[in-house]
Amino acid sequence: MSRQPVRRSPPRRPGAPKRRRASFGDRLIAKLPVSHDTLRRAVTWIFLGVGGAVAVAGATWFGVPGMIGDAVAEGAGRAGLRVEQVDITGLKRMDRETVYAIALENQPAARPMLAVDLQAVRKRLLAYGWIADAYVSRRFPDRLLIHIVEREPAAIWQNEGQLTLIDADGTLLDPVDPAHMPPGLPLVIGPGAAQQEAGYQKLLAAAPALRPRVRAATWVGNRRWDLTFDSGETLLLPQDGAAQALVKFAEMEGARPLLGKGWIRFDMRDPTKLVARKPGPESDRGGAGQGENGGTTSEMRVAHVGEV
Repeated sequence: MSRQPVRRSPPRRPGAPKRRRASFGDRLIAKLPVSHDTLRRAVTWIFLGVGGAVAVAGATWFGVPGMIGDAVAEGAGRAGLRVEQVDITGLKRMDRETVYAIALENQPAARPMLAVDLQAVRKRLLAYGWIADAYVSRRFPDRLLIHIVEREPAAIWQNEGQLTLIDADGTLLDPVDPAHMPPGLPLVIGPGAAQQEAGYQKLLAAAPALRPRVRAATWVGNRRWDLTFDSGETLLLPQDGAAQALVKFAEMEGARPLLGKGWIRFDMRDPTKLVARKPGPESDRGGAGQGENGGTTSEMRVAHVGEV
């Protein structure tokens, strides 16, 4: 039998470093689409952010002077944790610059991330009329996230010659230019009418068939409503039982149309009767009497609810 030659590895040179196989972690990092330095900075930012937040929270909890917390925030800012970008979402009618100015109090954006008081920012935003709710958070290392929930305009409030847009709760939103009235919104008139907006919306909901025809509502004596229809008539509602009176009027309008028939006012302040007035000297209805300003008044008495 022939002998196979024995292969020997070449002798290692004295002092030469022993080759080490790359670990799984090293091979994984090598495959990432970022450089080693970038990855190292990202890890540093994360540790600084978490550590800084814990340090500031601990200082606040134990009553340590605020200057220490400020020093921690400034240190983290020098390490790269600064607000470089503000992302604002949820805007419909507000403009971004207004939200930005309210949130950061017109201060430059490049401020230490940990120095931004998220609760204080949210509180300032909620104090602004248009904003119903706000969510504020950080995204390390350099982004501040703000999401806005806007209020929805529900009516226009007229008081002492001034027009103001309000929401369904009566919150004042914006002044309204009389030359550019927002279409499709009802007009509520008089002192205190804005604070009654929720009740007014509930009143209209009781008679949905009449709702599209109501063009304005006047809050009278801080106790009751007068409704004005698109055909020009005014309906005087009682202080108590206004919804029931409006439903009754809607039923009568459905059975025998009253709107657009020449009447100028319907008075339902007395729950037992409806008094209708026309501007002319004569009336085509029985039971006529002399009304205001020389007009003719005609009465239709209600025996009980559901019967005219």
